[in-house]
Amino acid sequence: MKKYGKVLVFMAFILALVAIFVFLYMQTKPEEILYEKVSPVVKDIDKMTVVTGKIVPRDEINVKPQISGIITEVFKEPGESVKEGEVIAKVKVIPEMSSLSSAQSRVRLSEINLNQAQINLDREQELFDKLLISREEYEKVLQARDQAKAEYDAAVDALEVIRDGVSSSNASSSSTLIRSTISGLVLDVPVKVGNSVILSNTFNDGTTIAVVADMNDLIFDGKIDETEVGRLKEGMPVTITVGALKDLSFEAVLEYISPKANENNGTNEFQIKAAVTVPSDVKMRSGYSANARIVLERAEGVLTIPESTLEFAGDTVYVNVLGDDDEYHRRDISTGISNGIDIEVKSGITKDDVLKGNRIYK
Repeated sequence: MKKYGKVLVFMAFILALVAIFVFLYMQTKPEEILYEKVSPVVKDIDKMTVVTGKIVPRDEINVKPQISGIITEVFKEPGESVKEGEVIAKVKVIPEMSSLSSAQSRVRLSEINLNQAQINLDREQELFDKLLISREEYEKVLQARDQAKAEYDAAVDALEVIRDGVSSSNASSSSTLIRSTISGLVLDVPVKVGNSVILSNTFNDGTTIAVVADMNDLIFDGKIDETEVGRLKEGMPVTITVGALKDLSFEAVLEYISPKANENNGTNEFQIKAAVTVPSDVKMRSGYSANARIVLERAEGVLTIPESTLEFAGDTVYVNVLGDDDEYHRRDISTGISNGIDIEVKSGITKDDVLKGNRIYK
């Protein structure tokens, strides 16, 4: 019995040694490295650039008052349509006391002059009727009365404008009614009833009553780096994608490239604009963030390979081509344009070659 026990222990020892040797062999055995096999493909390839920007109306107008005062009524809200000449708000004039006093004094003075001119005219009229004075003398007095009346009317109009914002002689074009200067959509009304507003002058841009724009004429406004602006030209097609409108893209035409760069964080950027064509059933809002895809170069029907298959040795570009011996061999190639994923191959390989791709990890 003891003999069999020794045999079993010996056999277990031998099996353990074999297992150790097998484990060590497997650990030292070189791992077989496998690579993807890539075939060149004939297709079109585009070199594109993506420009970030936003969608804005071509014409966006700030409607400002013609007089200073206080908003008493607002007739339009953001999002409503407005026609040219339509009233947006009404302003009540708060006259400046010095100007009002000066206008009142002018009215009183012109009224005195008018009364005196009328008295002179009545006196001369009696003399003229009795043929005691010449027509020339009579006409001079008549002219003086007419001038005094014109001055009085002008003084009254000036007083009404200062006091009420409108005179009786031009009530149809009241400056207290703020009217839109274009037809379009009201984008913003930054004032409320009770707000004080001032007209535009040398020292102030004036208070904006409303922002109005034609939302049927939109453009893409973006900036492009100086390294790519040299490849752009007016009239190039542009594809616009808007982040807020998923799965939708719009055609556009590049129409403006700024002749002057603007520095942004140490980088020179040029402003570009493109006219956007928006379908009538799509509701576009001013200020939407958007990306513009512009094709800088295009090659049609060319041989292409993934950029990941390229190898570099100094200025030389090469790929590894599978030979008849199932080994990969270096072959120098000449490349063309790239879209960041695929690259054009001008010479060095054919579409029947098989290239070494990325390593396959088990």
